[in-house]
Amino acid sequence: MFSGITERLHGESNDLYRLRDELKKQGLPIQDFISGNINDQGYLFPQDLLEEILVRGLRQCRVYHPDSFGQKFAREAVSEYYRENGLTINTDRILITPGSSLSYWYCFKLLADEGDEILCPCPSYPLFDYIALLSGVKLIPYRLDEARNWSVDADQLEACVSTRTRALVVISPHNPTGHVASAEEIAAIADISRRHDLAIISDEVFSEFLIGRESLPRPAGSDAPLVFTLNGFSKMLALPGIKFGWMAVSGESDRVRKALRSLEFISDTFLPVNEIIQASAPEIFKYGRSVSIDFAKRIRDCWKVAERILASNRQVQFVRPDGGFYVTLRLKNLDEEWAAETILRENHVLLHPGYFYDMAPNHLILSFVQQIETIREFLPKLLETLERQMRQSSAPE
Repeated sequence: MFSGITERLHGESNDLYRLRDELKKQGLPIQDFISGNINDQGYLFPQDLLEEILVRGLRQCRVYHPDSFGQKFAREAVSEYYRENGLTINTDRILITPGSSLSYWYCFKLLADEGDEILCPCPSYPLFDYIALLSGVKLIPYRLDEARNWSVDADQLEACVSTRTRALVVISPHNPTGHVASAEEIAAIADISRRHDLAIISDEVFSEFLIGRESLPRPAGSDAPLVFTLNGFSKMLALPGIKFGWMAVSGESDRVRKALRSLEFISDTFLPVNEIIQASAPEIFKYGRSVSIDFAKRIRDCWKVAERILASNRQVQFVRPDGGFYVTLRLKNLDEEWAAETILRENHVLLHPGYFYDMAPNHLILSFVQQIETIREFLPKLLETLERQMRQSSAPE
């Protein structure tokens, strides 16, 4: 009765989350140091202002007249956002979507046939595996080099290209390493894409949260033949429930036109974006600039506190993130899965082991986007737990 894909979509709970659920049943509060939902940490778009904007949006779209690409005024607001960031992307090259997850699905279906390959950075967020499964494409990992601050090794990336490769994904700032691709890395990736006739899917959802850089180098500013830039309100303005994202298409004119013709048909099939949200988008952009600046400052302040605490511990190593919400801790002489379960059991703090992201052993992933008081309270405790376990594991029997 069901498809083969259906059988592969039933993920099993792992030991870490079974332990979390067991502790919750006992009434113990769990401090989530991994969630990307910054609403839970008090990052909220001003609610009174948002309500006023949404009411005005409701009045504006009283009669339903959809546009396959998204309403022009919403696309103009996206185009203006890029113009303010020094990049020209015309309104007619922008497609409004409900968020980056569906944007990825659009790209995969547009670019690859069943069994074709798309290169994806590794470590990687698990979501991509499911989108690839639903799209019928095969993800081929290219490794980010931890020894070089998680940068892209262009030679290794090019070695992954085969006759079935159709596109490559760039995530910058990267989740979960926090790496921001340099202008030199972007140029090397664009060169590979041009010589092998590959599209670039550029995921920039953490673009507003730079830590070690003043600006973000973007594939859309390169000479790559075809680039799909993905972003949205979810992270940028802490509005995951608004479900407003976009794809900005750039590159060689003929390829861009062909891509947009097909995307128009795909989007028209579903018309998935709420009209009230589209009508509200220009004002959300207008008032959201100061909001995102405030969020970015708060996140940098969180990292400063977390970095001081982490740097005082000699048992873990970390690469300083250049952007985003996450930092990757490298463990000395400890199994990552056992370490994550021990921290959860003893400190009631949820972290992820690195294998969740196809990362080489042994790492822990944590989000430093917390209340600063929470960082100061819990981070030293979990580091103490790691130190104690490391001493015990190295003690002679």
